[in-house]
Amino acid sequence: MRIGIICPYSFETPGGVQNHVRDFAHELIARGYEVSVYAPGRRTTDMPLWVHTNDSSFAVPYNGSWAHLSFFLTAGMRVRRWVRQGHFDILHIHEPEIPSLSHKPLRMRRAPRMVATFHASVEPYPKLLRMFGRMITRQLQPVAQAIFVSPAAKRTADHFVPLSTPSHVIPNGIDYDFFAKAEPRTSWRGTAQAPTIGFLGRMAEERKGFRIFAKAASYVLQRYPQARFLCAGDGQDAAYAMLRDIDPSGQLQRHFEFLGRIDDDSKASFYRSLDIYVAPQTGGESFGIVLAEAMAASCAVVASDLEAFVDVTHNGAEAALFQNGDAHDCAETIVELLEDEERRNALAQAGSDRARDFDWSAVVDQVLAVYNEALS
Repeated sequence: MRIGIICPYSFETPGGVQNHVRDFAHELIARGYEVSVYAPGRRTTDMPLWVHTNDSSFAVPYNGSWAHLSFFLTAGMRVRRWVRQGHFDILHIHEPEIPSLSHKPLRMRRAPRMVATFHASVEPYPKLLRMFGRMITRQLQPVAQAIFVSPAAKRTADHFVPLSTPSHVIPNGIDYDFFAKAEPRTSWRGTAQAPTIGFLGRMAEERKGFRIFAKAASYVLQRYPQARFLCAGDGQDAAYAMLRDIDPSGQLQRHFEFLGRIDDDSKASFYRSLDIYVAPQTGGESFGIVLAEAMAASCAVVASDLEAFVDVTHNGAEAALFQNGDAHDCAETIVELLEDEERRNALAQAGSDRARDFDWSAVVDQVLAVYNEALS
């Protein structure tokens, strides 16, 4: 089977959809399928040869972040030419409601059978999408099968996906064994009185919740004055500014250690080294891949009660949830877990069991079944 995959976002900048497309393609290729990926932006030296780009992209604010898209000039002509030359059996388009490359093949007269995956979870529903909802619905008529990465993503996409389109909820994937078998780093490990509590994400983006995490840390330190807060991701300057706002004396900052952007191997060791991983996101999350990764690493998770996180953790059965945006409730949840080792270990085990549902071996099987439905 020849499979073409179109990503609406540039691979030049990291992101959940890009990572999903990359890892999904890797798994398909490992199974012997012929796969080609098309995306906006320019090629970088670390891109696989099966990733093709159109050499242009522009950044727009979207869902509390910045999306690097491609829409104007020759974008449509180039992507349609790539589709024709690929002779694909299946064309898998991601986020075709976004004004980028994924919706360009929808107007082709002789396009391959198309499957679309919808990732975004946006609440409240944007006025712009509401305004163009009927047009998007008409545009999506050629899609044979629709996939949503979570119930939260489906609730958003239900506004514009045609009712007649068969739909499936299939989660994002992870390499379970990669995280489960990672080695912790001694320098990152904590102790009973000096636990290590982790955060991973873009700290400058308010929706990622670093400010909530930092405020919660100030409360946690009242009970565990030797606690360490290990932070990975971009936005260290913004993080320092938030810490100074919360505690101008600089005492809080002394308990924070910033790792910057880390590679996949370091990320797996990061999760394995923590006593607790905290996901304080305040919105814009459709799935919660960081929760799945941390749970696969057998790390106890504390997370805000976003709909996406509630779905991933079976309403808190595999993670301790706190009220979204409430730093004090976040801190109390962290402290309760630190003081109850038995519950913390049980939660980590439950999370590990749940994370197996997201292993690529299971996810790809489900997607291939959808491909077969589309072809039939």
